[in-house]
Amino acid sequence: MGNFIGHFITITRHRHMVIYHCAKAGILWQGLRHDLSKYSPTEFFAGAKYYLGDRSPTEAERADLGCSYAWMHHKGRNKHHFEYWTDYNIKTKQMEPVKMPLKYVKEMFCDRVAAGKIYQGKRYTDNNPIEYFMRGSARNKMHPDTARLLEGWLRLVQTDGEAAAFRRIRETKEEDY
Repeated sequence: MGNFIGHFITITRHRHMVIYHCAKAGILWQGLRHDLSKYSPTEFFAGAKYYLGDRSPTEAERADLGCSYAWMHHKGRNKHHFEYWTDYNIKTKQMEPVKMPLKYVKEMFCDRVAAGKIYQGKRYTDNNPIEYFMRGSARNKMHPDTARLLEGWLRLVQTDGEAAAFRRIRETKEEDY
């Protein structure tokens, strides 16, 4: 029962933080709809079963089953995940990243910063989002334009703070990207 409650509290705190960030980024409506699939049976029950508290339960589900069914469900329904934006290229006959629409890159930024705050807690600093991004392989798997834009915003958090990053995000238009 503790995992059930702990998971519910964690995903709800995260979602509320994303809503707050999306409001600051000028995309409140997206924030209000953010990650609603996490409350679906497919994602919620797996999340409660594999609840870790300090990182995504999909890591534990992967370790146990060899894959995360919750993650596959989630990424297929939430356009702020770069993994959603892949398609089969008829010329190369490979799955390749597609450039994300700007509004979803903005939401992805809000999601990543919020996740750092929720999972790091008091240890969170403005360095965490860019360090996590650079340590992982995501930037090599997303469309280069998407990766470049996201990295720029995360570096702005590190160097000038969140307020400057949110100001830049609100000012960024599709034609700038």
